[in-house]
Amino acid sequence: MGNIKDLLKDKVIVISGGTKGVGKGVAVEAARQGADVVISGRDAEAAEKVLKEIENAGRQGHFVKLNLRNPEDCARLFDEAMEKFGRVDGFLNYAGTTPANSLEEENPEQFDAVFDINVKAAFFCAQNAIRCMKKSGGGSIVMIGSPHSWCGEKDRVAYAVSKGALFTLTEHIAHHYAQDGIRANFLTMGWTPTEGELALRATQGMDPEQTRAFAAKFIPAGRMTEVEDLVPGILYLLSDYASMTIGANLRITGGLYF
Repeated sequence: MGNIKDLLKDKVIVISGGTKGVGKGVAVEAARQGADVVISGRDAEAAEKVLKEIENAGRQGHFVKLNLRNPEDCARLFDEAMEKFGRVDGFLNYAGTTPANSLEEENPEQFDAVFDINVKAAFFCAQNAIRCMKKSGGGSIVMIGSPHSWCGEKDRVAYAVSKGALFTLTEHIAHHYAQDGIRANFLTMGWTPTEGELALRATQGMDPEQTRAFAAKFIPAGRMTEVEDLVPGILYLLSDYASMTIGANLRITGGLYF
């Protein structure tokens, strides 16, 4: 983040899927920038490590173990944030799933699994974020999107359609809730070697370095988007520096389009 300090001083940031990957990176850096952070997920052991890093940064963290497929759990995430810290200033919707199937191969069970996490959970988390932010005097919602949102590769159809729906949700919130001091923005995240991506590529016989080399062939910038490439842009959108950034699509993709 260069020489900028306390970018999120005394803010409370909630992250869905904050125990791994980009969510973890944002959680730790947000704490270093002065925020208290609430993370969610199912891996309590991974969460403890993130909470330790948040504490080492001199801030407070809180973990909510939940299943985002349940709207009640989406509400509980924000209820616990309010109980613990008394406000919610930012929400990063990072949780998502990325199975590989074409339109002809897709089945109803997998389709529902994708939409339950990528759309339904995001929808009800946003609903509860807005509820809390109205009490807090406003806030920032950042939805993690994908280059797939506008078409997608042939074998990512359900994922692509879900991210397209998420883009529309972001636009809806941006347009209708700015009057409440609530900003919503879409961050198009490039091809990133997250735990999920690496696990998927492992099933195709590729190790992490082979995955990076394979992806680099398709990315104009010549390399994959790493976690550290994404974190500064997300923190900017969560910060007061972005107070007039509403309904934006910030592409951090290395020039990758589908």
